[in-house]
Amino acid sequence: MSTSVYKINKAINKPIEFRGLKAQYIVYLAGGLLLLLLVFAILYICGINPFICLGLILTLGTALFLYIYYLSRNYGPHGMMKRIACKGIPGLLRAHSRRMFEHPFKKD
Repeated sequence: MSTSVYKINKAINKPIEFRGLKAQYIVYLAGGLLLLLLVFAILYICGINPFICLGLILTLGTALFLYIYYLSRNYGPHGMMKRIACKGIPGLLRAHSRRMFEHPFKKD
């Protein structure tokens, strides 16, 4: 009779993480880098000095990395939903009369 050893996957509900980036931020960073590559190609084809193109793309790439890591660190895997939901909360609710609280089940 043989014994079987099974591994237990303990990280089954954890979000994907790669070097500190969580969940959808990996895709955002990849898309941003692809966009920067496209911008570099367009600028190079237009005849702009390659060193100027390279300096601009490196600056924008650094800003992109810092911003994506900032979002990943602050908001986590559900960050964009939290950020959008926070913008949808009204700052103030006004009721100009008490009529809606007097008889809530009574029809006018």
